[in-house]
Amino acid sequence: MADCGELIKEEFPHIDDELYQYIDGVLTNGCDDFENIDDLYEAVGEVLQEVAENKTDDDIRDICSKLFRLLKSDEDASTIKNGPTKVLNAPIHLGSIAANLDNNVDEIKSIWVNHREDGFKVDQRKLEKAEAKLQQKQGKRNDQSSKPVTNTFKPETATASQVTSKKDAKLEAKGSNRTADIRIENFDIAYGERVLLQGTDITLAFGRRYGLVGRNGLGKTTLLRLISSGQLRIPSHISVLHVEQEVVGDDTPAIDSVLECDTKRQNLLNREKTITQAINNGTADANMSTELTQVFAELEAIEADKAPARASVILAGLGFTPEMQKRATKHFSGGWRMRLALARALFSRPDLLLLDEPTNMLDMKAIIWLENYLQNWPTTLLVVSHDRHFLDSVPTDIFHLHSQRIDTYRGNYEAFDKIKTEKLKNQQREIEAQRMHREHVQKFIDTFRYNANRASSVQSKIKQLERLPELKPIEKEVEVVLKFPDTELLSPPILQLSEVNFEYVPGKPILTNVCLGATLESRICIVGDNGAGKTTLLKIIMGIISPTAGTRTVHRNLKFGYFSQHHVDQLDMNLRCVQLLEAAFPGKPQEEYRRQLGGFGVSGDLALQFVGSLSGGQKSRVAFARMCMAAPNFLVLDEPTNHLDIETIEALGKAINKYTGGVILVSHDERLIRMVCKELWVCSQGTVKSIEGGFDEYRKIVERELAESNK
Repeated sequence: MADCGELIKEEFPHIDDELYQYIDGVLTNGCDDFENIDDLYEAVGEVLQEVAENKTDDDIRDICSKLFRLLKSDEDASTIKNGPTKVLNAPIHLGSIAANLDNNVDEIKSIWVNHREDGFKVDQRKLEKAEAKLQQKQGKRNDQSSKPVTNTFKPETATASQVTSKKDAKLEAKGSNRTADIRIENFDIAYGERVLLQGTDITLAFGRRYGLVGRNGLGKTTLLRLISSGQLRIPSHISVLHVEQEVVGDDTPAIDSVLECDTKRQNLLNREKTITQAINNGTADANMSTELTQVFAELEAIEADKAPARASVILAGLGFTPEMQKRATKHFSGGWRMRLALARALFSRPDLLLLDEPTNMLDMKAIIWLENYLQNWPTTLLVVSHDRHFLDSVPTDIFHLHSQRIDTYRGNYEAFDKIKTEKLKNQQREIEAQRMHREHVQKFIDTFRYNANRASSVQSKIKQLERLPELKPIEKEVEVVLKFPDTELLSPPILQLSEVNFEYVPGKPILTNVCLGATLESRICIVGDNGAGKTTLLKIIMGIISPTAGTRTVHRNLKFGYFSQHHVDQLDMNLRCVQLLEAAFPGKPQEEYRRQLGGFGVSGDLALQFVGSLSGGQKSRVAFARMCMAAPNFLVLDEPTNHLDIETIEALGKAINKYTGGVILVSHDERLIRMVCKELWVCSQGTVKSIEGGFDEYRKIVERELAESNK
């Protein structure tokens, strides 16, 4: 047993003395009860785990195995120390033994009692304390294990840490920092336990427009939120506006809602009204006339009289008709309230404007207007977007977020893409050149290593290798691949709308005389202004609503897969990705759900995360996976590119081209339309017409309409 004690102290040098005594007592008293290693592990393994430092369960089992061997190797020695064991060769009459108890004590002991040396006895008081301590730990463990495992999503919060230079801190403290440029230096961002950015620096020069690009889920939206909330510190005199939430609906007209966000103008107008009333009522004091003159001068300086016209131009550019501009904000849908929030931001002109996917809720006409408007933006702009054409038109610089850092590139997205590609090629060439040089030098060293005449040259070459910088391999971003299910061929006709009319309110037609045919080879893109009836047309095509007049004919085996532009609202945020598919299509093996998610880039641990913890683009991929779980043979996609990163949009285009079923697509993403479109249908003024010349012709029409409206 002494060997067992030494082994325990050797393996667990910091073991508590009471626990050691307890384990020693268990091994001593239970030696004969341990028939195998598992019995011993069951007796002391849990206690050893409590005091283990950096030891796995396998390590503990290995120690128990050593203890078992030591115990069994001491059995013979134990027999000698405890005296010979008396073997019973005849029945024992306990009654007669009990009657002569005083005379037969030694005989009873020889049967049941082992004689032990005092050194092997356990201190009962210490043993009781050790057992109480063990029971307390066991109780805590049971309490933890008995707690129910929650299956609801608890949103994690993003945190930021930042190192501010002493110079900037002193200027800020004195209130003398008047720089228009913004430097955010040496900052880290984490979302829950996941690090998004580490040791990062960015500089926003006044008057420049920055596009922030990167894969879904890397932290672009989080970065914007931390800047706007003040968790990432910028000079206090710089005003920041982040367009993220829609305007709260009330009785305020849309144009007044925009005008109110210019608080300086609004305060001056309120003061003018108050002073004027006081003068008219005869209650004004002598100083009010002077103050009114100052108010008029300030209003003139900020061109307050031109503000309504400027607000009206912005609203009109974003699709608000004169009648809509007078309508109360509570009568607008969420998409229009987001446009209203964007209009308020453009009107107020903050020092730093933060936009997150501003084109998501806009039609082509509004996107083109916004591109033109932002090209003359007077202050600093930081925009997250995945619209290639928008990123080519608006930014003067590109921030590329990847590998927990941000790289800055001058120029628009096209310039960034070329520079990045060339940079990667140069890095690869440098790595390859160094590899060849290393091999050449190493060959020389190996050849003349034992040549005394070349010893100095060999040493020189060895030092030369040591001085070479270590070039890290290029971190290539994983290529995004989306895969739609294979379909079986169907004989025509597949889908036909003939002279279809539709109206929600009698006498107010939404669609008139629509004639549309589609096959499994169709790649139809539908474009048009918001409110022109595109989504209504999709619902008629799928049979969700019936036409007021005309006929809809579909193949009996046609199975639609519908991707709604509001897909995120339809996902249960409290389910994990795998559970979401299981809830929609129960009874399948979990491997099938994971394989389906993997086909849309939601693989590994990502498939086991709560839907609510995913980025917007990742949620879109989950929605695609759920849609395709039913193996549709005709896809109807309504604004599928919202929230998707540029690489995923590219992958979506390739997947649509490889898909063997039919596709009808509503989108304003120019890149995707050019990739997949074979037919272009324009919803306008209650009709749906095909355009010869495709998207180029449609863009010319929109630009011409914009030019005429601006005259």
